[in-house]
Formats: sequence, structure tokens, C-alpha cells
Amino acid sequence: ISRAQIELLAGAFANDDARVATLQYTSSVGQARMTWLGIQDGHHSLSHDPDHARESHEKLVKINHWFAGEIAHLAKRLASIPEANGQGTLLDHTTILWTNELGKGNSHSQDNIPFLLLGGGLGFKTGRTLDLGGQPHNRLWLSIAHALGHPIPKFGNPDLCKDGPLDLA
Repeated sequence: ISRAQIELLAGAFANDDARVATLQYTSSVGQARMTWLGIQDGHHSLSHDPDHARESHEKLVKINHWFAGEIAHLAKRLASIPEANGQGTLLDHTTILWTNELGKGNSHSQDNIPFLLLGGGLGFKTGRTLDLGGQPHNRLWLSIAHALGHPIPKFGNPDLCKDGPLDLA
């Protein structure tokens, strides 16, 4: 199903039927069971197990590895489609954002939420890892809005946007 959804997304972009898409695999409290990975436990329950639960941790790593593979497949698929004007590929003009709603499932922490940006669509410098020192992720969303041509002064809680957008160039 994931690969079929990726093909639909890539086709919609290639035919200019869509310019924005969301690829969401489960709801936040969904109990998806990744049986094709040999995991019978519900994903949500695994994410709430304590840090010392080694077996649960290994299953979550396997699940996240699968998700990463699907994002990589999407990126490769977009990179394989040339732009109609001959100026690069769809990935060169697209930004894929992959994230999680929490930094840590078992404590519902909003600290250290991972964000991965792929592609060249917004002009951000890619190919690097950034530690933003605990900056509110509202500033990332503000940066994305600005890159899309919407110079809004805040995103969400204004107290978390006092320093403006992040410098991702």
C-alpha cells in the first residue's frame, strides 16, 4: 500500500495535478502492527515501553528503519522524474519533510523532535545534520512558511517565534 501511495503522489506531482501532499501511515495513537517486519506488537504500545525495554527498542528501530526506507523510496522516485522544462528533477523542486509528533513516545516529550528535510524545493541547504540547541520547532514551521512566500510573523505560540525563522540557507 505504501508503494502504491508513493506512486500516486509522484504521478500527481509529475502531471502537476498536485503541488502539496501528505503521506501519513498511522494516526498518533494507532496500533498499527508491522507484521511484514515480523512485529506483532502495536506500534503505539511499543512507543510507550520504558527506555530499558531492549526488545521494544529493537522493534521500534526496525519500524523506523522501514519508514526511513519508504521516505528514501519516495525521494528516489521523485529524483527519477525529470521536470518537463528539462531543469532538473521533481526532487530538485520538491521538499519532503519527515517528522514525528514527539521527541520521545513514552514521556510524550516535545524536546528533540526529529525533522528530516530532503530535496531542493525551498532552497534550504541540505546534506547536513543540525543541532539547533532546543529551538522551538515553531521557528522551523515559520521558516517553511517564509520559504513558501508567506512572511508571517509567527506560527503558533508567538512567544516561541520571537527570534523569527531559523536560518536554513
